[in-house]
Amino acid sequence: MSGRHALPSRTGKLYGEIAKFGLVGASGFVVNLAVFNAIRTFTQWQTVRASVVATAVAILTNYLGLRYFTYRERTQEDRGSKRREMSLFLFFSAVGLVIENGVLYAATYGLGFDGTIANNASKFVGIGIATLFRFWSYRTWVFRTAAPPADDPVPSYPEPVLSGAWERS
Repeated sequence: MSGRHALPSRTGKLYGEIAKFGLVGASGFVVNLAVFNAIRTFTQWQTVRASVVATAVAILTNYLGLRYFTYRERTQEDRGSKRREMSLFLFFSAVGLVIENGVLYAATYGLGFDGTIANNASKFVGIGIATLFRFWSYRTWVFRTAAPPADDPVPSYPEPVLSGAWERS
């Protein structure tokens, strides 16, 4: 698309993508906190260890939501592309895991904020920061739009015809 309709179209697609990413992220958030609190309630695991496991479970559920809901139109046809997508997803998810749990670690062991409410609040902040990173990295590197085929050129539109006194042959 070109001209005055290009920006609203792109903006609308971005808002739709953000909304879908947000829905998947919200479900991952619920899974993450539910698993984290279940582990903390029923085991004697340390705070960050329980959080890493909870984050890993949420990452797995998020992949399914992102691949089959948010970015379903961005399919990978060949096996190599699928491997690349999964590798990049796991890499950027691991970076997000470190960001998220780094915040929790700093709050718990660095600042001494240890307790159910403090742990959940720290996890909430860490998830928020990591989500911004994940959104950018997933849409930029993992679930990229495919390049248009070479035999399908972008349509060109004719320039408007100018008429007036300055046009003389």
